[in-house]
Amino acid sequence: MEVKIEESWKRALQGEFEKPYFAALVRYLHQEKASGAKIFPPGSQIFKAFELTPLDQVKAVILGQDPYHGYGQAMGLSFSVPDNIPAPPSLKNIFKEIEDDLDVRMSGRPNLEAWARQGVLLLNAILTVRAGEAASHRGIGWQEFTDAVIRTISERCDGVVFLLWGNFARGKAALIDSARHLVLEAAHPSPLAGGAFFGCRH
Repeated sequence: MEVKIEESWKRALQGEFEKPYFAALVRYLHQEKASGAKIFPPGSQIFKAFELTPLDQVKAVILGQDPYHGYGQAMGLSFSVPDNIPAPPSLKNIFKEIEDDLDVRMSGRPNLEAWARQGVLLLNAILTVRAGEAASHRGIGWQEFTDAVIRTISERCDGVVFLLWGNFARGKAALIDSARHLVLEAAHPSPLAGGAFFGCRH
């Protein structure tokens, strides 16, 4: 199957694109669109994390769960929103932890493309969502694909820092060779975690 994705990732993941689950995933998304469902992020941004952070440039991975489901928020990068959108609470808490840990002043800019261009793969485990319905595309095949992405990084790269925040992300630790990479686990930055994220120094 021909998938429009950055070339280094395309070479590494071609085997995944040929598997039945991926064809079923693509069919499902086409059916969603044909039914009139609004899907986030826009199709051209689904693989944006891979476009901005080629495989050989990955230095760190920040793993999210699924895209923001509000209008105009999702842009294909975990935790990131476009500049014209207010920073969501989880991202505000990430900025606060960086400021408290490193004694620096964050710009507050919610668009994290600059991080991605410096080697931070901002990867959601689920790459699409139906508008207004959180986790609506869980179970359609994305996790099988992104698990393969994590394994690929673990096998082909060295010295990558994996930031796994919250129980969902921490569940991916088994996919990573901790002898070759640094795995940092903490509570989720969401306010729903009751502030347990603060002080993790990630």
